[in-house]
This record gives sequence, C-alpha cells and structure tokens, in this order.
Amino acid sequence: PKLCKKASQILLDDIKIYVQPINHPTVPKGTERLRITCSPNHNHKMIKDLVKALQIVFENLRIKYAA
Repeated sequence: PKLCKKASQILLDDIKIYVQPINHPTVPKGTERLRITCSPNHNHKMIKDLVKALQIVFENLRIKYAA
C-alpha cells in the first residue's frame, strides 16, 4: 500500500497527473493498484504522456507490471 500511494503521489507532485491509489479494504492486501480513468477530454498525447510517466515511476520504484 505504501508503494501504491508513493507512486500516486509522485505522479501528482512531480508530473501533475492525478491517478488514484486503490488500497485495502477496497482491494485485498497485496493487490493494491492505481485507478486510471480516461475521458473524452484526454487526447492521444495525454495518454502517451501518462504511459511514459508510469514507466518512469514504476522503474524508479521497482514496481512490477501486472498481467
């Protein structure tokens, strides 16, 4: 849960992208995740920027990708 929250906070503080952390009790312990919500107002560039930001944050925090 700490890693999930930290990733969310880095995205918000450093990159200005809000991604909601989802932790226990909403999901079982050990299955924490980030909730990403896309809307019609998000364009292709914004989505590409989010993907790049996630790659950087995941690499820096050594977060494994889920299937």
